[in-house]
Amino acid sequence: MLAGAGSGKTRVITNKIAHLIRGCGYQARHIAAVTFTNKAAREMKERVGQTLGRKEARGLMISTFHTLGLDIIKREYAALGMKSNFSLFDDTDQVALLKELTEGLIEDDKVLLQQLISTISNWKNDLKTPAQAAAGAKGERDRIFAHCYGLYDAHMKACNVLDFDDLILLPTLLLQRNDEVRERWQNKIRYLLVDEYQDTNTSQYELVKLLVGQRARGVYA
Repeated sequence: MLAGAGSGKTRVITNKIAHLIRGCGYQARHIAAVTFTNKAAREMKERVGQTLGRKEARGLMISTFHTLGLDIIKREYAALGMKSNFSLFDDTDQVALLKELTEGLIEDDKVLLQQLISTISNWKNDLKTPAQAAAGAKGERDRIFAHCYGLYDAHMKACNVLDFDDLILLPTLLLQRNDEVRERWQNKIRYLLVDEYQDTNTSQYELVKLLVGQRARGVYA
């Protein structure tokens, strides 16, 4: 659904969910709705609660992209080669770690460090691994940044830690590479509704495609 703010998209999605459950026979636990902000997810949950009874809505998944990604990681941590007690880095943790890892590689420059953080985030959002980033590096700065990305990625894996972008990157790469996991999640989520679909980045778009599979009716956004 492509429409501007305040155009009633949340109401339409809520009504669609109600129709899927009451009119099409879908079970709520096989329906997921994703949006970009916690505020939008809360509003959608409230509207669904007003439209459907608690019993009808039981098991319905309404969340942000990142919360959905985190749920997949929590359930599939073994397939990702992780331990169940992984932790999440916030922005402060990320800055501190990259500052430590890049000492001697980039100047002690806050602007340059922020550029590195943004570049790594962009690479992750484009589903690029450190090796792919290095292969596509153009110029000395990109090569240094790709090397720093590799150091950062290796440290995060060794410490069983994730950052915000990993919450989309890791589930997406897992679903691309693991047929069994992909089929399990496609069977779990039979109908996926996406709010503000036109605003999805590469990794979010690919995650949606992988969850939907070949079902043409799987996305309503």
